Parts: sequence; C-alpha cells; structure tokens
Amino acid sequence: MINMMQFLTVLLLTLGLGLILAGLFTAYFGRGKSRMVGISLTIFGLLLGLMTWLAHAYGIAGMGDGYEFMDTIWMAVQVIGAFVIGAVIALGIFLVAIMKT
Repeated sequence: MINMMQFLTVLLLTLGLGLILAGLFTAYFGRGKSRMVGISLTIFGLLLGLMTWLAHAYGIAGMGDGYEFMDTIWMAVQVIGAFVIGAVIALGIFLVAIMKT
C-alpha cells in the first residue's frame, strides 16, 4: 500500500519529468516567446525534481520509518512503464482496427 509520502514523491517527480519533456519539445520546435516558455518549463521541471530529491536525501520532507526513497522511485518506474506498455498496446489495437475498416 502506498503511503502519502510515496504518493507525493511520485506526483512531484512525474510532474517534473513532464515539465522537462514538454519544455524541451517546446524549446526545440518553438520560436520567439514559445521557445522561452519551453526553456522556462525545462528549468522549472529540473528544479522541481532536484528539490524533491534533496528534500528526501537530507530528510527535510518529514519521512516516517520504513520509507525508502529509491524503493519509491523503482515502484514509480514500474508503474509508469506498465502504463506506457499498456498504452502502446491499446494504440496498436486501435490503429489496426482503424486500418482494417
């Protein structure tokens, strides 16, 4: 069972990763103001991930006994990986069904 600190950790790190990826995409393909927004999103995502990691590394986040940061990261990688695999399979089935009609 996931506790609140694990949930918050996964939430913040996933948000940070999403901001980094969206920011890099926007910075690469954007022009003018949108490129600056992309750079800002990337920097904010990096800072969010770094602050989350530092909070756990130095015990600032008020973790309880039995809480392991790397176990939470591994669990998040497994869950997100399973989600991506399921989404790719669903997309493949959808495309095959659409192409056959």
